[in-house]
Parts: sequence; structure tokens; C-alpha cells
Amino acid sequence: MVKSSFPSFGLARAGTHVTSLKNYNLPDFILKKIAKDSNSSLLERGKIEDRLQSMNEAALDVLHKVFVDCEEDPMGKYAIYRFWAYISSLYHKCEILIDDKIKGASGKNHKIHVATKSNGMYIAVAFNKSTGNAVSKKEVQKFYDIVDDIKKGEHGTMLMDGIYGSSVGFKGDSLVLLEKLSKSRKNDVENRLDFKIAVFENRIYSVIKC
Repeated sequence: MVKSSFPSFGLARAGTHVTSLKNYNLPDFILKKIAKDSNSSLLERGKIEDRLQSMNEAALDVLHKVFVDCEEDPMGKYAIYRFWAYISSLYHKCEILIDDKIKGASGKNHKIHVATKSNGMYIAVAFNKSTGNAVSKKEVQKFYDIVDDIKKGEHGTMLMDGIYGSSVGFKGDSLVLLEKLSKSRKNDVENRLDFKIAVFENRIYSVIKC
């Protein structure tokens, strides 16, 4: 139910936002995150339209800016929300963990932007760069080393995918390096990993397998 405290113009705006947003596949964890950040209520269950109508105008505004208008914000939060939703769509019915920490073979706990679990086992880890310059060669090497360390650790038994997303592009030499690193392990059956990049262009993510 839309809050009765909304002014009439707010009700109209909220109604328009709900009409647009109900056609999007919005993951539950993103609805909860934005509701919390916007001090909004949110129905725990029900049709997506009813759940959206339970949210306040501030939350609906953010959702509309992120998923309908595909706006950018100075902190890169909107891009991160879109990336979370994208990863969720790739791994349907899997558990999605945000800012999870995973221990690698080195003993270091790596903070992962998005991790995916199936039947309690990690199957994918993903990073996203939403602001600043295009992803550099150095950043790609760091990404590869983290994913490789996790794969070789106790939590990497079923890990199959490492995804690097970017809203600011990739430098040419960074793509060359990741492709080279990826190909170097093709014959290592025990530590097989598929490395992918996800570029946000024309309001959608496109994946390239290295």
C-alpha cells in the first residue's frame, strides 16, 4: 500500500515509477538494500507491484534512476546496483552475497564485491569498477591473483567463474593480459577457471569470455 502521507504529486510520481519498475526483474536483496538506505518500508512477500507500492517515494526514485533511467552518481552506487542485478540474473536461483569475505590458499581474506553460491558452495566471484579511469593492467593482475588464490583454497573447490565488470571500460593492455592469464591455465583441469569481463554500454552489460 502506498503511504497516505505522500502528497498528491508524490502519489502520481510513485504510481508512474511503479508502473515502469514492475516490468524489471528486481532482485529481492536489492529491494531490501535500497529500502533500508531510504528508510522505506517493504512488503516481505507478494507480487512485485505490491512490494513496490509499499516503498516510499525516495526508494522508488532511486530504483527508477538506477534501472529505468540508467543514471550515474558521483559515488558509483547506481552502477554497483546494476551490476549486482546483472550477476543475479546470470546465476538464477543461486545465493548472492554482497561484500563477502573469502579466505584463499594464502590465508588472506579477500573482500569480494559479489559472490555466488550454489548448494552452499562458491561457484563465481565478481568485481566491478564503477568510477574513475578505465580498468588498468595492474588492476586486472590483482583481480586474477585474488580469484586464483580463492580457487586454490578450501572454498574454491567448485569455483568456476571470475567476472570483472566495469562501467568505465578497460584499457587495451588489460584485456590482453587477462586473456593471456586465462589461456595459461586451460590445461590445468584441477584449477580450471573461466575469466570473463562485463562492460556496461548502451544501458546493458555485455560479457566477453577471455
